[in-house]
Amino acid sequence: MNAISEKPGTTVDDVEQLRSVVGEVPPIAQKKVLDRLDRFCRDFIALSPFLVLASADSEGRADASPRGDGPGFVQVLDERTLLIPDRRGNNRVDSFANVLSAPGVGLVFFVPGINETLRVNGRARMTTDATLLEPLAMQEKAPKLGLIVEVDEAYFHCGKALLRSKLWAQETQVERSSFPTLGRIIADQTKAVDAAEADANLEEAYRLRLY
Repeated sequence: MNAISEKPGTTVDDVEQLRSVVGEVPPIAQKKVLDRLDRFCRDFIALSPFLVLASADSEGRADASPRGDGPGFVQVLDERTLLIPDRRGNNRVDSFANVLSAPGVGLVFFVPGINETLRVNGRARMTTDATLLEPLAMQEKAPKLGLIVEVDEAYFHCGKALLRSKLWAQETQVERSSFPTLGRIIADQTKAVDAAEADANLEEAYRLRLY
């Protein structure tokens, strides 16, 4: 049930109306968009231990998935191609299922301590090619699956969002005890597991099954 009641004429329904609200794109914001990964993009990806992968299925249902590992875990195969290894998770594979029906994806790369981010948009496909995946092994475990992204657009995003959020500031870090553990959340939401057991299982997975 939608509890929001908007005043008539306050919704934005087309691009012309959107532009009347936010204004036009500055020329430099248009010019900075590349169709390839230049040296600055490649160097940033080599420093990045974390990204968010956005995808959607053929009906437009969207998903955003965090991906992380050591800096440079995403491989730059060439100036227009990236390879993202798939590490162990919960086997939902929402992003991969989306790519099967709608290959368009968006990536946002983060580097701790740098407020600017790198955005990459392109088309993705999955690979099980061992020659590509075995060099990405961690703890002697090669990924079974990888996501190859053909780059359509690449550009740096200014740091205003991270500055406003103070994401990297030590004084904004939340005390972990101030929020329930994931095990307790899952126990409450599913009513299918004991909270202490769920926490113990998660701790073991974090310690022994990252790869």
